[in-house]
Amino acid sequence: MNQPIVLSINTSWNLVNFRRNLIVRLQQAGFEVIALAPRDAHSDALVAMGVRHIPVEIDSKGLSPFNDLKLAAQYWRILRRIRPVAFLGWTIKPNVYGSLAANALGIPVINNISGLGTAFIKVGLLTRVVEMLYRTALARSATVFFQNRHDCDLFVAQRLVRREKAKLLPGSGIDLGQFVPDPAGQPSHPVFLMVARLLRDKGVVEFADAARIVRASRPDAQFQLLGFLDVQNRTAIDRAMVDRWEEEGILRYLGEAADVRPYLASATAVVLPSYREGMPRSLLEGAAMGRPLIATDVPGCTEIARAGENAFLCAPRDARSLADAMLALLALDPAALAAMGRRSREIAEREFDVSVVEARYLDAIASATKRPATA
Repeated sequence: MNQPIVLSINTSWNLVNFRRNLIVRLQQAGFEVIALAPRDAHSDALVAMGVRHIPVEIDSKGLSPFNDLKLAAQYWRILRRIRPVAFLGWTIKPNVYGSLAANALGIPVINNISGLGTAFIKVGLLTRVVEMLYRTALARSATVFFQNRHDCDLFVAQRLVRREKAKLLPGSGIDLGQFVPDPAGQPSHPVFLMVARLLRDKGVVEFADAARIVRASRPDAQFQLLGFLDVQNRTAIDRAMVDRWEEEGILRYLGEAADVRPYLASATAVVLPSYREGMPRSLLEGAAMGRPLIATDVPGCTEIARAGENAFLCAPRDARSLADAMLALLALDPAALAAMGRRSREIAEREFDVSVVEARYLDAIASATKRPATA
């Protein structure tokens, strides 16, 4: 009988879209994969993958101590019943409350700090509270993975995690056989594509403002926005604002997509003006498909978007700087643009293959559970 292992994150969508390869690898290694995540439109897809899905109620944007205590108790009851060989957590609340419950039950914990979020972008009382929670929750973790050196160094410097437990991953990795360049998809006019949850912290407002600036001199340029509206986050963009941008004619909202590859293939460049990232999936997917990148010069983005190689960088929270980067890309001749795209693919192949992530997780599990990594 396969040994149970628990993965927990704040959406089923995240597991289906970003952890699919890891789930398959864990199943091949002889684990029964159990997902603790809220029920959403992607929960059935998890079940179709052979994952046992147990719904948990996670209010990602909520600050209620009472609700968080309820979540911790919910984790404790579920983990006590399952007794998994390990608990793997992503995002703040699973990493904190799931880890605390697992620690209380003597279950090995492996965390992934995939990004620091709003609490670390706007430093204040909330930041201090989150730091305290992380410091307590991560104290007994076997491994804490980070997706960029900046976040890792910050957590170590703030004594939120011990140096010997902190390990680096190349993001969630990318399946290079699934995301491949498609020269046939190249547009006849410039298309700037932003793929992200519609949050202010992702730089969505700056993207719209930069589109307005660029279109004043390059009306042939098109701007497309792909991602979730109405997300649970304090910095979420509402539908009315997106509707106003579309009515103004500065961008087109594409909605959501289960498969982003056709949109990436038909883009001239992939754009992410985020304020801070762990390892941005949209840039990683764009690079794997051979697209030039435009991103903010902030931790996370610069892991994959490299000025002078495959990307133009801009200042965060600065629409004018973003517009200048877009105009600089538009000024390139086709050969230079193609060379940037080739370098994007080369970087993805050299450093971000998903198999690296899978191997490091299996090694961490083996170390934490004394189980052979190749079992």
